[in-house]
Amino acid sequence: QVQLVESGGGLVQAGGSLKLSCAASGSMFSRNAMGWYRQAPGKQRDLVASITSGGTIGYTDSVKGRFTISRDNAKNMMYLQMNSLKPEDTAVYYCRRSKLGSAFTSDDYWGQGTQVTVSS
Repeated sequence: QVQLVESGGGLVQAGGSLKLSCAASGSMFSRNAMGWYRQAPGKQRDLVASITSGGTIGYTDSVKGRFTISRDNAKNMMYLQMNSLKPEDTAVYYCRRSKLGSAFTSDDYWGQGTQVTVSS
């Protein structure tokens, strides 16, 4: 069983910055796809950013230019640098790792989430 643990969430004022981390235990993820998702109360869980084993990156339109996803395979870590935060970014942020291959499936591993709250 692969375990993913998110950290770095907290309370920040609009316009501020926050950096989230995702640490993996039990397995290297150098050959897996990774991603950050978020879920606000009463809303579905949506993709924020993704990064493949080859370094290909994608972002949802609402965070382009403000968020940066990165990974350090040697440390089994993934990061999300969030700048110019807005109240609408408030949500629980989750780490996702593909299970066996380079593509996401319904069997992927998920972390427990970390709360990000942006005040106006």
